[in-house]
Amino acid sequence: MKLFDLTGKTAVITGSTKGIGKAIAERMAEHGANIVVSSRKQGACEAVAADINDNWAKSGNRAVSIPCHIYHKEQLQSLVEQSKAEFGKIDILVCNAAVNPFHGSALDIPDTAFDRIMECNIRSNSWLCNMAIPGMIEQKDGVLIIVSSIGGIRGSKELGAYSISKAADMQIVRNYAVEFGPHNIRANCIAPGLIITDFARALYEDPERRDNRESATPLRRLGDPDEIAGAAVMMASPAGSYLTGQTLVIDGGTTIQP
Repeated sequence: MKLFDLTGKTAVITGSTKGIGKAIAERMAEHGANIVVSSRKQGACEAVAADINDNWAKSGNRAVSIPCHIYHKEQLQSLVEQSKAEFGKIDILVCNAAVNPFHGSALDIPDTAFDRIMECNIRSNSWLCNMAIPGMIEQKDGVLIIVSSIGGIRGSKELGAYSISKAADMQIVRNYAVEFGPHNIRANCIAPGLIITDFARALYEDPERRDNRESATPLRRLGDPDEIAGAAVMMASPAGSYLTGQTLVIDGGTTIQP
């Protein structure tokens, strides 16, 4: 058994045209998986799928692009149906796409922003998992991975609603692990610290904020998307076959700093 082999598997990855999602798509392709690249913009999906096919898919596997806005239930259903039409099954689902339209005090967040965070970061993940799970039950095999955040285990003065949503993601995988474990379906979360992506640009492009974060991190640096992708490959592969219901924190030690 090759511990990190994903040959013959199909992975659907939301928010996979940049940052952490793109890195997960590339590295899963490198380890043999077929990849469904998905985000809101068709052109971006097509570009990443083409790049994966040119540079990462080397075991007879391939990548396709299926655009989807996670807010819309009918688009999520189409993503699942088109993925099955392309590859016959979904073995690995990575819920990476998320939103955060508000920074500031919990007293100031508009209802519309609060609702948008909860709907996209919690409800949409539940929707998509629920759509993929019946096929996984039928094949007696499946992996669910939700990309959460260390915000889900810490308090925040500026990202309160986002952090609430990320804590909920951790509970989602615990629930799915308990309910669907008897069908050989595993569910886990990854909780990254501050990773150099467009999503976190406002945090790390401010020299003072970046210096404060690096100083409060034992490894004294920010993370790279590939450092999250490696954990996703492990969770999806035989190497992670006895891991379920867990949240793996990958933050350079930030959350254990005294």
